[in-house]
Amino acid sequence: MENVTNYLQLGYTHVIPMGFDHILFILCLFFYSSKLKTVLLQCTIFTLVHSLSLGLAAFGIVIYNSKIIETLIALTILYTAIENIFFTQNSKIRYLLIFIFGLIHGLGFAKALKEIGIPKTQFFTSLISFNIGVELGQISIILAAYFLISKWFSNKIWYKERIVYPISSAVGCVALYWVIERVLSN
Repeated sequence: MENVTNYLQLGYTHVIPMGFDHILFILCLFFYSSKLKTVLLQCTIFTLVHSLSLGLAAFGIVIYNSKIIETLIALTILYTAIENIFFTQNSKIRYLLIFIFGLIHGLGFAKALKEIGIPKTQFFTSLISFNIGVELGQISIILAAYFLISKWFSNKIWYKERIVYPISSAVGCVALYWVIERVLSN
């Protein structure tokens, strides 16, 4: 039971407070739609998919270059921020992109989990606990943003113009900086 608790906590803290890039990505998912149900569905799809790639990488089935993955993660944040500014409706392609982005982010989580280490005797329990911790961290971000912002302001005519666009623009600038920094450091 101690192992479950440890890996739940590691997964959660990998998102909050240590995963600034992940927090920004989840916020971009959040600001694309003001409907809590839609955002939670997107987050759940993202988690299921990143769990798949994380598991495959943890088993050594998928081999990846972590520098390339870190650059791709920054690009997913940049794209999602841009999408929030220039696209106004949920589309079916959004779910395909979340699927692809989940695969990429899962490999980023795999790098973190590799650094932490997983006991071989409790591999599945640790992996599942870590993923549940990550999901709880993501849900915490979504619920905080919902209750602090969307619940009160998403029905206002100025919501996108004064909240979504400026926040997405700021996130996009940070992500663009990360892309440039990561490309130049490779």
